[in-house]
Amino acid sequence: MSRRTRAYGVVVAAGALLASAACSSPYESDSSSKGAAGQRAVRPVEGCGAKAWTDPKDLSPNRTPARCLPGAPPPQPLPETRRLTIATGTLSAEYVAPLQVALDKGEFKKEGLDVELKVLPTPDALPLLAKGDIDALWAAPEAAVMNGVKGGFDIKWVAGNFSPDPQSKSGLWVRLKEGESASRVAMAGRKLGTMIGKGSVIAYPMEKALEQHGGGLADIRYQQLGSADVLTALQNGGVDSAWLLDPVWRKVDGKQGYAFLGGQPPGEPLGGMLYGRTLLQDDVDAGVALLRAYIRTVNSYFTSDYKQDATFVTYLAKLLKSEASILKSTPPLRMDWEIRSGTTTRLQSAYDAQDVTEGTPLPESRTVNRTLYEEAVGHAS
Repeated sequence: MSRRTRAYGVVVAAGALLASAACSSPYESDSSSKGAAGQRAVRPVEGCGAKAWTDPKDLSPNRTPARCLPGAPPPQPLPETRRLTIATGTLSAEYVAPLQVALDKGEFKKEGLDVELKVLPTPDALPLLAKGDIDALWAAPEAAVMNGVKGGFDIKWVAGNFSPDPQSKSGLWVRLKEGESASRVAMAGRKLGTMIGKGSVIAYPMEKALEQHGGGLADIRYQQLGSADVLTALQNGGVDSAWLLDPVWRKVDGKQGYAFLGGQPPGEPLGGMLYGRTLLQDDVDAGVALLRAYIRTVNSYFTSDYKQDATFVTYLAKLLKSEASILKSTPPLRMDWEIRSGTTTRLQSAYDAQDVTEGTPLPESRTVNRTLYEEAVGHAS
């Protein structure tokens, strides 16, 4: 019996045990469930104990992400089916895998949610999120988000997505010029290809890498490209540097003429789920249910060694329309729904260096809300 087969067995068994905790909806008689995020009663959750929450101030690179048992937190289906639309910039990147798996495995449906994943660039999705035309955004607190909040948008970052494995080379890659090496690259004036362009969260880790190579964020020229075009542009010379995600960087790793300069800080997610007023204020039950399904998917399917099972990797590659061999060639992402303290402050500092934000930096109370995922796992602040 394979490890993944055993894991699936654990998921099924745990699900059966946890189902008793979810056989009746708490929403019908609990008036506290109607309150806005942060004003609701939080109760212990079956299968989620002390390890289901970590101190947001813990920024150690080797921090173990929060986890519940497989199958937890158990579903608490809404009394009426709620249709939700989640916008995402791509459906093929590995960091979107938990949403794809949750949809395919029926985890959203167990909560009484009818979820649609819709591909939209963050700048296009933000006004729709603020107006309630879409319900959530799987992206990151980019500069455009910060500017939107300053302009009156009621949007908050409510859950993280992942941090990289220490062995990952997801991050800043460059085409070497004659006489250059990975330890000596002149980055000032280079053209960088990214999905977001100027004002992306990659500005924060990029700033650290550029400091070592004679360039700053203000010295880089930015080229916004589609997710499928970033690697192609780097390979054909359309750009001479690029931010490559897992598993795309494997296409250039070890090849002559390319060098990896640095990536995302280990242990610190830089993106995830963003909510607007609809799920923050008007329908918090659905907002918590959505995160509960997401968190349960992580606990059930994305163990620390989820790429050790060939069957699961093949399944994941099919969902992501990727190559199983490439997917397996990179370390597993450390899926992580929690948000670290000070991340949006550090991001805003990098945006300021790029001159893409105006005014006073926003305090974390305006940019982050951890209470929904804390409620989902039963942690009372």
